Amino acid sequence: MTIGENLLPEFDAEMTNTRRILERVPEDRFDWAPHNKSATLGKLANHVATLPMFVAVIVHGHGKRPAEAKSKDELLRLLDANIASGRTALAEVTDEYLLAVVPVGRGVTMQRAAMLRTRVLSHLIHHRAQLTVYLRLLEVAVPRMYGPSADEQ
Repeated sequence: MTIGENLLPEFDAEMTNTRRILERVPEDRFDWAPHNKSATLGKLANHVATLPMFVAVIVHGHGKRPAEAKSKDELLRLLDANIASGRTALAEVTDEYLLAVVPVGRGVTMQRAAMLRTRVLSHLIHHRAQLTVYLRLLEVAVPRMYGPSADEQ
């Protein structure tokens, strides 16, 4: 089994959790932000929906940033498209390609496999957690992630 194939169950689990969160985003509050230094709910939700695309960007070396979703339906379609491209990339990529060390900026190098974890999965989990705080502040029930939430026991 390749590294990419080994990552698929984790990727799928994180995408399921991501979809649960994005399904709760209130469409009529896309312009809301908890603080003037914070991203709006719509910007943060779009970022979360876009992050799975970067699996394909890392694997293929290029990608096109999609247009920002303006509704919950668009947001979920964006997520689904990015999940599909990420899954395909993971299923097809070779170990040799993922084990290659590449520059990531400012003189720093990293294996592509490590980039998938840090720049995609961990990054996604971080912003998804921010999104749960936004939902809590908006009095929207937070769904379960790795176990029951306070709203789903």
